[in-house]
Amino acid sequence: MQKEKNVVEFYVLCNTLKNIVRTGWKQWGVELNRIESVADHIFGTQMIAISMWSEFDYELDIKKVLCMLAVHETEEILIGDLTPFEITKEEKQKLGKEATKKVFGHLSNAEYFEKILEEFNERKTQEAKFAFWCDKLECDLQCKIYDEQNLVDLTKQQNNTDLQNPMVQKVLNEEKSWSGAWLRFSEMRYGYDKNFLSVSTFAKKNKILTKNQKKF
Repeated sequence: MQKEKNVVEFYVLCNTLKNIVRTGWKQWGVELNRIESVADHIFGTQMIAISMWSEFDYELDIKKVLCMLAVHETEEILIGDLTPFEITKEEKQKLGKEATKKVFGHLSNAEYFEKILEEFNERKTQEAKFAFWCDKLECDLQCKIYDEQNLVDLTKQQNNTDLQNPMVQKVLNEEKSWSGAWLRFSEMRYGYDKNFLSVSTFAKKNKILTKNQKKF
């Protein structure tokens, strides 16, 4: 019964991601009873991956991409959702690697998942770059949704440490909206290819919610 036990224990462990709220939204004071969780974010990244792969001509292993997007957030079960302004990329990757070993420790294919995480972090393969961009674009589009729902007040950011970052200050001064600044920040920082950049630009220039969707 060990395999059955492994499946159930792993699921229960990962189930905690449904209750870990994304730190960035708390930092910006999103005024909503149920803010996006890490599990919600994972779902969103995978849906973006599917749609980007469908609409643009990418020659890559979409199954590997979806696995990367599922695996790379499981570290947050143990270390929480840390923003880029709280910890360096190198520090987070070190903590994440140790956490992932514990999370996947009892699964038969633990070594495979650890390699997938390493590939994602190194961002040298087409799949890793694509997955990374999906991860960032999901955050950008969620920000756009919250902005269109008027859930963030930029005059109430006294305790927001993100505003100490010079690049954040720069884009907020230059853009007309919170989400516009967020989208532009990602465009400047993450090296999107032309397809991700075009989707980001579209979201920045257009309303993405219908009137009915704004109610939810």
